[in-house]
Amino acid sequence: MKLKKMKLFATGTAFAMLFGGAASAAECIAPANAGGGWDFTCRQIGKIMYDIGVVDAPIQVTNMAGAGGGLAYSNVVNERNEDEELIVAASSATSTRLAQNAFGGMTSDQVRFLGAIGADPGVIVVAADSPYETLADLVNAIIADPGSVTFAGGSAAGGFDHLKPLMILQRAGFTDVRSIKYIGVDGGADAITQTIGGFTQAMTGDMSEIVGFIRAGEVRALAVLTEERVPGFEDIPTAREQGYDVVAVNWRGLYVPGGISDEAYERWAERLRAVAESAEWQETMAANGLAPFTKVGGDFQAWVDGVIAETEALSREIGVIQ
Repeated sequence: MKLKKMKLFATGTAFAMLFGGAASAAECIAPANAGGGWDFTCRQIGKIMYDIGVVDAPIQVTNMAGAGGGLAYSNVVNERNEDEELIVAASSATSTRLAQNAFGGMTSDQVRFLGAIGADPGVIVVAADSPYETLADLVNAIIADPGSVTFAGGSAAGGFDHLKPLMILQRAGFTDVRSIKYIGVDGGADAITQTIGGFTQAMTGDMSEIVGFIRAGEVRALAVLTEERVPGFEDIPTAREQGYDVVAVNWRGLYVPGGISDEAYERWAERLRAVAESAEWQETMAANGLAPFTKVGGDFQAWVDGVIAETEALSREIGVIQ
């Protein structure tokens, strides 16, 4: 038994050295209170990094709630810009708020986006008895008469749920996005209830919000807004394969301070890739309803830059920002 433990220790130590050596002072900021999505990201990714040996000590989690992530963002930019042992939980809400200038004038280029390794896929849903059988049916109905369809979503007007159908319609060549009717309610369950009850014609939200309703046969998902069909829900086509090139997911990922070295950035990127490829992370995704979505390093930074630019332009069109 002692020999086995020594072998495990040696393997873990070698693996940690391969990924940049000791990380005993590493910290992950969750920009919200305990129990939320950002807290989940820090705790699960940090735990797996330690369990698989890419860091040699547990990663400390610090909850820093405030301003929808803005307090943590300000702290990183102003106080810890060169801290190479710091990672910060982020999601699509982070990029949306940056695009809409919700962080008091701070901009996305003040940090470096590290990667996303899982996502809650966006969906467009109608009631089971809806006349709209496909995404094209819904889009064509809106193009013919914008007032004929009202969407319900769990975010406020201008939030991510609101933007999802607008992106699809833009891909269809529809330009009058202000004419699209949207009602923001208190969460995805309320949005589905509005649609099932016939008060709205469609729901825009996330996969995790509709699973129970799909299994109960109460709704029909017209599209999932991912690059590929979601495991376990292979009968739901993507928007892409239906001719609308939109990927809109509530990604789970990290950013790091903008002033760290390229070497430190790549070190964290390799650690995150190792988590994404681990059996432990596959189990965590399955247990928490996340779909595979892996973009790490420069590819992720470029993707986020594009998302922010599109979100900013769309937010101006609908009057969320000037």
